[in-house]
Amino acid sequence: MNLEELSGLPPGAVSHFQDEGIESLYPPQAEAVEAGATDGDSLVAAVPTASGKTMIAALSMLSAIERGGKALYIVPLRALASEKKDEFEAYEEFGVSVGVTTGNYESTDDWLATRDIVVATSEKVDSLVRNGADWLSDLTCVVSDEVHLIDDRNRGPTLEVTLAKLRALNPALQVVALSATVGNAGEIADWLDAELVASDWRPIDLQMGVHYGNAISFDDGSKREVPVDGSESQEDALVRDIVAEDASALVFVNSRRNAEAAARRLANVVAPELDDEEKAALDELADDIRDVSDSETSTDLAAAVEKGGAFHHAGLASEHRSLVEDAFRDRLLKVISATPTLAAGVNTPARRVVVRDWRRFDSTAGGMTPLDVLEVHQMMGRAGRPGLDPYGEAVLLAKSHDEQDDLFDRYIWAEAEDVRSKLAAEPALRTHVLATIASGFASTRDGLLSFMNETLYASQTDERGRLESVTDTVLDYLERNDFVEREGGTAGGSRSGADADAADDAFTSAADLATEANRDVDLRATNLGHTVSRLYLDPMSAAEIVHGLESAGSRPTAMGLYQLIARTPNMYELYLRSGEDDKYGQLYYELEDELLGDAPSEYEDNRFEDWLAALKTGALLKDWADEMDEDRLTERYSIGPGDLRGKVETAEWLLGAAETLAAEIDSDWSVAVREARARVEHGVREELLELVSVRGVGRKRARQLYQAGVESAADLRTVDKGIVLGALRGRKTAENILENAGREDPSMDGVEAIQVDGGDAPGAAGVDAGSGSTSEAGSDASTTPESEDQSSLGDF
Repeated sequence: MNLEELSGLPPGAVSHFQDEGIESLYPPQAEAVEAGATDGDSLVAAVPTASGKTMIAALSMLSAIERGGKALYIVPLRALASEKKDEFEAYEEFGVSVGVTTGNYESTDDWLATRDIVVATSEKVDSLVRNGADWLSDLTCVVSDEVHLIDDRNRGPTLEVTLAKLRALNPALQVVALSATVGNAGEIADWLDAELVASDWRPIDLQMGVHYGNAISFDDGSKREVPVDGSESQEDALVRDIVAEDASALVFVNSRRNAEAAARRLANVVAPELDDEEKAALDELADDIRDVSDSETSTDLAAAVEKGGAFHHAGLASEHRSLVEDAFRDRLLKVISATPTLAAGVNTPARRVVVRDWRRFDSTAGGMTPLDVLEVHQMMGRAGRPGLDPYGEAVLLAKSHDEQDDLFDRYIWAEAEDVRSKLAAEPALRTHVLATIASGFASTRDGLLSFMNETLYASQTDERGRLESVTDTVLDYLERNDFVEREGGTAGGSRSGADADAADDAFTSAADLATEANRDVDLRATNLGHTVSRLYLDPMSAAEIVHGLESAGSRPTAMGLYQLIARTPNMYELYLRSGEDDKYGQLYYELEDELLGDAPSEYEDNRFEDWLAALKTGALLKDWADEMDEDRLTERYSIGPGDLRGKVETAEWLLGAAETLAAEIDSDWSVAVREARARVEHGVREELLELVSVRGVGRKRARQLYQAGVESAADLRTVDKGIVLGALRGRKTAENILENAGREDPSMDGVEAIQVDGGDAPGAAGVDAGSGSTSEAGSDASTTPESEDQSSLGDF
């Protein structure tokens, strides 16, 4: 189908795509148009990576806009939101406006009402629904990218419920769901009342195979000789072979540590292939990477980049990931070793993809388990880029003939698994049941069950009464913690300390709770329940925080608050490595009086270990707020800069929510929570809080100024400029900060620096939460190998 045959698009759209080199549609795109994509009909496009799913979305959204509508593009990751926004902003040349929103879960982002296309994560859309964003009712087209991630136990329920709510808000809504090839795409299409467009077509031929010995055996029966020389590994040989073609390679491994180790080795493999121009560009890129962070991770990444390689995992800062991804897309970087997070939608194609590790540690299984077929196919689908690669190759590695045969059966010939809803898990249900009631989608138990029956879970379950019983279990928990009230059923109990702290074991058998008193009752969210839903908190997190604040007999310390929020389900706490239970057990006894809530007995192994893991996480936050250097922190806790920033961002959000909850329950500790939040936000001690409020003054500059005797914004307006210049060591920086502080004449012309010795800065060692004395409680803390990916909301 030629582009000229398309109708119903905004004027200028066809010429824009033609200028991009697109003259005709790919077969799956043409099939989507024939299925009604440009006529407002819903569809599920289940096609391989690089087969043009984004174009299907674009045609659907642009035709909806031309009809006077508004489009929403839902992505699973923040990085994808930025990528898609950049892509769609090109449409502004023919009058289509674009906006993106990913954070601030308490905002309705009313400014987006004026945008034709809105790009957002599923969590952000869910929060917009909860906060009553009026412009959502104007939507006529919603695109759900990577819809197969409904199968993900963490993020899947949010996407599933969000799609159900958007369809309830807009009964005529066009839903365009984009998916990898999955086993039950038709079932997803039936749930969404959509047409199915399923295809295995790709614009670039993808050969999948297994490397064993000195050759790759492909699925079409062909072979390619790739000899392994001497002591080099299989992946070394495969990368060396493809880079010699002036192409690039992706190597997938199963842990961060393995990604970093592989990058060091593979960078040495590709370095001889670099020319002088590439070396100079890579040196500049390495400098940019070092500027992002002074951590060991940043240093190691820069060292690999200088030689043409890189690693990629969730422990990197977002700036690191963006720099690596852009350089790889530009083919400046020749090889990336990555954990599977890179396969989750970010556009980083390579000519050859090597899946080195097809097993990873699963704590629930107690050992290494094979990856799902869908996940491996997603990795393999990164091979081949239209316009650059004449072909793509995806290769698994075998050590024996038997393993080679097994890998062909397990992955090459296998069909991807079915997508299954994870909504029935109680952690997901308690969040979404409360939000459904608080946002007005259900006001009775029957209405709630009717809404739940519109979910994918309801269409998939054949367990009679399962949805009803788990919903009643969740309602009982929400009622006992004063988040909802039921009229006509059992009386709501007040939130006792025991009930609220049941945050750990709140749920009992649904069969015991699904009584006649639960039936045909009116439901109402309490003021506290509305607040919790609006804050986008897991109700169990809110119960933990509320009980902790209510248990405080005196003003809570920062450490007490940090450990409190670290115990909540919304914070991914650090793991305890072998031997650390004794170390943090000792710290617990030293700080016992500061900690909030009811500590479990040390004889309750699992609960007490969780308590200590939260204490370790709180210690990390306390060290950060006590101005420990980033490189020291990442070394002490064996985390990456991305982990640190993720923990800090999540802590800031949770403490902001705690401040709001404190006001809701009339707690006396709002000010203490506010100060703890400000300290963790800026990474400073209390005395620097006023200084860091000046734009351009971060934690290091604030300490430098404070040591020079400058303690406030008012001081910056009156102090001798030479003292400021001596502290900051940069004329332009000093001028900008003085201007931001409101100095009448910020110019540094003719000013001579004055050095003031204010003593040593803090941050070289950890600070004990109670006394301020030096502590090495976390000096050699580390994650266990099986728990290296300690991601959080802030990571994505």
